[in-house]
Amino acid sequence: MSPLSDTRKRKASSGDSAGAALEVLAFTIGAEEYGVDIHHVQELRSYVAVTRIANAPDFIKGVVNLRGLIVPIIDLRLKMGMSAPTYDQFTVVIIVNVAQGVMGMVVDSVSDVALLLPEQIKPAPQLQVKSGSDSGYVTGLGMIDERLLILLDIERLMSLAQAGAAADTAALLAA
Repeated sequence: MSPLSDTRKRKASSGDSAGAALEVLAFTIGAEEYGVDIHHVQELRSYVAVTRIANAPDFIKGVVNLRGLIVPIIDLRLKMGMSAPTYDQFTVVIIVNVAQGVMGMVVDSVSDVALLLPEQIKPAPQLQVKSGSDSGYVTGLGMIDERLLILLDIERLMSLAQAGAAADTAALLAA
């Protein structure tokens, strides 16, 4: 699949320069649709076999060699405590740039790139989560007609301790 363009955010056309539209990559995990800021997305790739890392948590699938760069691959379905994934022809790895470096996120499928105006973004509800869980990576809900996108802070999601450990492991393998 091809890399995404660098023209990522646009100002809302209302003439009010205070509000900026947010462009998100929409993808599915199970029956839910999620979105991440397109600024973090480097490229989309088909799911391929990964090199497993011994003693890594289940959601860290392993690492892949991406044009000479060792990239940790995180399965978001498992990371978010959902049922075991089935990898098929629709499974996609979203390669993202975050503070920790380049990482891959396995998702069930990618839908499209959506432009959300400020009035289409609602705050995330405050929910009780399981002990030891962190739902702080949900930043809001994007509403497009009948669609509801769960907006994720990919920096926060990928910066959790286990993901950091995966990046450290990848760095060791690359050395």
